[in-house]
Amino acid sequence: MRLAFERRKKLIVQLCRETPGLEVSEPDGAFYVFPKVSSYYGKKATVNGQSYVINDNMDLAMYLLNVGHVATVGGKAFGDPDCIRMSYATSDENIVEAMRRIREALAILQ
Repeated sequence: MRLAFERRKKLIVQLCRETPGLEVSEPDGAFYVFPKVSSYYGKKATVNGQSYVINDNMDLAMYLLNVGHVATVGGKAFGDPDCIRMSYATSDENIVEAMRRIREALAILQ
């Protein structure tokens, strides 16, 4: 199980680093990454008639939930208002799919 979590950590860190606008360091423990997302603050999108303005990490977390259908948590609750928290305690396939959805949702923001 430890090897599986190490593999998943490397996978999600790599996929975050490949996503424009995300900055991430490899975590030391647990099974969460905290990518910095502040490059998206001030961006906007209209999706299916719904307007979104990204003012902070909470706005981005809700946007990713509503548009990308991926649950993340604003990093402010964990001491970093420029980040979101994402878990990699799931399958490799789910990580790849979630990151695909996140990239697509982020690409809409202008």
